Amino acid sequence: MKDLKVKLETLCIFRELLKDTVISSLLKYLETPTNSGYSEFVAALYNANGGNLGEYVKELCTNSENVYVKTIGGSKDVPNYMYAALVSELDVLQEVAELNKDTLCKHLEYKGALPEFTTTELRLKDIYLHRAENIGKYGYGIYAKNKMFYVDEQNNIVPVHHPDKTELSQLIDYERERQIIIDNTKALLNGKPAANILLTGDAGTGKSSTVKAVANALWDEGLRIIEVRKDQLRAIPKILDELSANPLKFILFIDDLSFLKDDDNFNALKAVLEGSVTAKSSNVVIYATSNRRHIIKEKFSDREGDDVHRNDTMQELVSLSERFGIHVTFSKPSKETFLHIVHHLAQESGIDMPKDELDLLAERFALERGGRSARLARQFIDGLLSR
Repeated sequence: MKDLKVKLETLCIFRELLKDTVISSLLKYLETPTNSGYSEFVAALYNANGGNLGEYVKELCTNSENVYVKTIGGSKDVPNYMYAALVSELDVLQEVAELNKDTLCKHLEYKGALPEFTTTELRLKDIYLHRAENIGKYGYGIYAKNKMFYVDEQNNIVPVHHPDKTELSQLIDYERERQIIIDNTKALLNGKPAANILLTGDAGTGKSSTVKAVANALWDEGLRIIEVRKDQLRAIPKILDELSANPLKFILFIDDLSFLKDDDNFNALKAVLEGSVTAKSSNVVIYATSNRRHIIKEKFSDREGDDVHRNDTMQELVSLSERFGIHVTFSKPSKETFLHIVHHLAQESGIDMPKDELDLLAERFALERGGRSARLARQFIDGLLSR
């Protein structure tokens, strides 16, 4: 067992794994096998993934943000000596993945009950090399196992651990609008020129849900989505720098975008969309939603002011929306469309009600709330289900 400990301590490419709680407790046990040390290792494994050592080692390796995957991801040639080190280290980690209770405890004198753990038989080298060859779909680090992210208060990209699970099949109507977004996103994934998109329209028409559903549908093709709040727009150049060398493709998602006339964030986003050096990242697009066509909250006094260059001022106010390469409008649904959405959701939810009665109740529900939308259709169905 000390031989395995020595091998682990020589890890170079995967050296950060030695700081992992499970691996470090294993190293401690291999150095000095004791009943307590064994139980400490198994406890760490239980806490990590429930007690499957093979799966845990595989996850550690495939999520490792090491020099090898960064070199591959940056489309650079890997030196032969680095590849040889990788293969050798994967053999060592394969040994770890194959450990079991009998192997670890055979030198212990204690014959009482000790905790069990399991492992999964796997070919770690084949799995890892396959993922490396397809790094543009799998990614590495935090991007390997997470599909949605947000920007925290320190402008760091952080995984969303309970992401929105909306699927395209759950969205009704607006097929033409969704297809525009899907086609543009697939162009991004295929390395073709892709445009930034502005989605506008009435509240509740499915703009945000569409973006998230597209991200869910295409994540296994190498797509990730990062939500950026309006007050974080100045962080976008830094985010683009961080993502530029990443082999995956990204949507920067800005939801419910609107500005006051003198909002400093207006110029920050405009500068990005105008095409600064950092903004021309081939693996990132910006998708923004807004309930306003021109994004800027205007007043009639803005149109009637005494500005000598009033026309130039007005052009400035609408210029931001024009800098998105594609503009998709989600119009308020007609009565026919609204009821079609209601019928679909009712059938999906198992609601058995005469069509005329369902239509009457749905229309009354919408009119009482000032209009029709996909969101209201969902709220109406949820109300029926709660009765």
